[in-house]
Amino acid sequence: MQETSEPAPGTSEKAGASTPSRRRRLAIRAIKALLVLAALWLLAAYVILPALWRHFEHQPAMEDAPKTSLTAQGIPGDPLNVALIGGEESLVRALLGSGWKPADPITLRSSARIVDSVLLNKPYADAPVSNLFVFGRKQDLAFEKAEGKSARHRHHVRFWKSDDLGRGGVPLWIGAVTFDRSVGFSHLTGQVTHHIGPDIDAERDGLIGALRAGGWLTELFQVTGVGATLVGRNGGGDRYDTDGELTVGVLAPGGSRDDRPERLENPVAVRLKEQLWTAIRPVLRSLPGP
Repeated sequence: MQETSEPAPGTSEKAGASTPSRRRRLAIRAIKALLVLAALWLLAAYVILPALWRHFEHQPAMEDAPKTSLTAQGIPGDPLNVALIGGEESLVRALLGSGWKPADPITLRSSARIVDSVLLNKPYADAPVSNLFVFGRKQDLAFEKAEGKSARHRHHVRFWKSDDLGRGGVPLWIGAVTFDRSVGFSHLTGQVTHHIGPDIDAERDGLIGALRAGGWLTELFQVTGVGATLVGRNGGGDRYDTDGELTVGVLAPGGSRDDRPERLENPVAVRLKEQLWTAIRPVLRSLPGP
């Protein structure tokens, strides 16, 4: 005769009691998750996003400024990575005083001279630069600094004037500074062009460093430019990488000199990004070029 087993006394009561206990645990976990989400929201809303917003407080108008130049065909050209606030006379004086030469305009004669310089390895310190466009027009000013005997290798910077982006009636000159490492054919159009070096941040820092060392600046800060870019391409198809910051210098007025310009600090979020960028930069440098 089979015997049926009966549940031990109190078993059903324990099973019933476990259900409210489990619900309490789930409720506690849900509350903890909500608290974490609330903490993240507070951090983003009151720390991270305000820090990024403050990045433009030094020059609020720059938030809507162009980020790259354009070729005549409308192809994104060299990123805009430098800017100077001051009158044209102050800008020209500072660049000349820092060892830069104004680039000749593009004419039949200057075009023949640069070809002669490149092919025969002859110096041409004032060689013209190709036209790039910002605000719907070509550069207002262009300067260069020779590197070697010919115009094949050179540092060069283009500037476009903007009254709207300036400060207190003083214009801002937004610019793109790069290094010409060789002459060849554009990877995108097949036209003869200079090919730039990938480290455009070094060119930006070199120009600003020379202006600072010469006492031509009274204030120095950064705003977000094109944004951190690992493997970008300019209008000629040349690879570049950048931390994405646009360095702005305020020129000393009236020829006065100040060898210790006020340096306005980047917000915390940007400084953290810079640390990350510094860590990965050696990896970028190990990548094969085009």
